[in-house]
Amino acid sequence: MLKQLKQSILATLMLTVLGGLAYPLAMTGVAEALFPTQAHGSLVERNGQVVGSTLIGQTFTGPTYFHPRPSATTDTDPADATKQIPAPYNAANSGASNAAPSAKSLAQDVADRIAALKAENPNARIALPVDLVTASGSGLDPDISPAAAEYQLPRVAAARGMSEADLKRLVAQHTEGRTFGVLGESHVNVLALNLALDQGAAKQ
Repeated sequence: MLKQLKQSILATLMLTVLGGLAYPLAMTGVAEALFPTQAHGSLVERNGQVVGSTLIGQTFTGPTYFHPRPSATTDTDPADATKQIPAPYNAANSGASNAAPSAKSLAQDVADRIAALKAENPNARIALPVDLVTASGSGLDPDISPAAAEYQLPRVAAARGMSEADLKRLVAQHTEGRTFGVLGESHVNVLALNLALDQGAAKQ
């Protein structure tokens, strides 16, 4: 029995070292060597300052920027630790609202978002895309559909004094196709697009 116990303990220690230490360190080393940007969170820098990540959405509310899709993430209420408050794009608490399609709260949220989007985009030329009024499963989605970008074109172009044709070309330059041509859908990274807009404005 003692022999079996000793073997069990040794096997546990060996597997702990291999699976819990050696393997993670090896994978981290491989990632650092082959994919250094992704291994460090796909961070985006401007003028030596980290301004975000291409993997995590963030809030853009001004008329001169393309807006991301809604986020349902929350955080602890500083005034009451037993409660949660809205905290869009909170990477420490990724998740969806978990509201059922039949939930009245979800229907009201969508209705409010539709009204707000129509009010701030009165000159939109296409129907309102669904991804602009519904949150993603993670609440951190950094991308919008090409249609969601097109819906916002007139507002951003007018706010920046640009032609819609020039802005449309910029959106097209930042539109990525399906991964490997088959996975997912075409998408536009909101942070990358807005940074390109600011960079273009700075050159003028």
